[in-house]
Amino acid sequence: VCCVIVVCCDIMLCSSYICCLQLLDSLLQEMLARSLLAVGRRGMVCTRGMVSNLNTTADTTTEQDLIVEYLEEENHGIVVFGINRPKAMNALSKALVINLTSAIDAVKFDKSVRVLILRSHAKGAFCAGADLKERAKMTPAEVGPFVAKGRDVIGAWDKLPMPVIAAIDGVAMGGGLEMALACDLRVASSDSRLGLTETRLGIIPGGGGTQRLPRVVGVAKARELIYTARVLNGKQAEDIGLVNHCVDQNDAGDAAYQRSLELAKEILPNGPIGVAMAKVAINRGSEVDLASGLGFEEAAYAQVIPTKDRIEALMAFKEKRKPVFRGE
Repeated sequence: VCCVIVVCCDIMLCSSYICCLQLLDSLLQEMLARSLLAVGRRGMVCTRGMVSNLNTTADTTTEQDLIVEYLEEENHGIVVFGINRPKAMNALSKALVINLTSAIDAVKFDKSVRVLILRSHAKGAFCAGADLKERAKMTPAEVGPFVAKGRDVIGAWDKLPMPVIAAIDGVAMGGGLEMALACDLRVASSDSRLGLTETRLGIIPGGGGTQRLPRVVGVAKARELIYTARVLNGKQAEDIGLVNHCVDQNDAGDAAYQRSLELAKEILPNGPIGVAMAKVAINRGSEVDLASGLGFEEAAYAQVIPTKDRIEALMAFKEKRKPVFRGE
């Protein structure tokens, strides 16, 4: 019996150790990529230029379906991705998926970006999911690749190093809600409508909904919502923990965005490396057993020890001033 216990303990420790090694390897690769991008003097300029000049089509008379804003002054460090397809309720089209992919790639290693907000510029709609009209015109051979690209975009938010806040002002159905579920925080307006309604179409949530929703609201509640294709309002979503906050809608129709901006401002003064490592530890740790999760936390903590930001925080405390973090 003692031998069995010892072997089991060794297996658990080995599993935790392997998890730590995997995390350290991925973290080191990410830090190396950040360093390489920081070396070039044009890195930030190219990133911002690439993002701010996204176009949805060769026709320059049409509006952009994705508007990216780098906020300045007291909001410096906050970037806002605004989906802008009002006629389609911000449904995910081929062009929008391509633009979102480019924008995500552009900010991924930009050290100046501390918080990202995903919002809507179409009043009454956050994202209605896939563009079914466009999909109806696709051949069976086109559907698979498009769904795969859409799935990658929907799940890309939790892989970004900075916190991502979904500002849900209006409808968030299917892939739209799945996209919000992949964000770190969610804020909904009182008039928002949220639901994974795919079973009404004879399919299932295919952008991570069957996996992320149970992790957010619990397995039993997720089953109920998916099986029934039930649609919730903002307050109901807050009551079950689907969103962090529900706010009364304003006349401009952007109450969730305004509350998200307040949240972003609360995050902004904190050490960006510390916040990023906390995100890694939470995301990785929530998918494994406690022992392995603690291993992830330990490995993530090890990454902040040699940083200049940590020393700056200690000096600021000693000198009774606010720290100035540089993400180094």
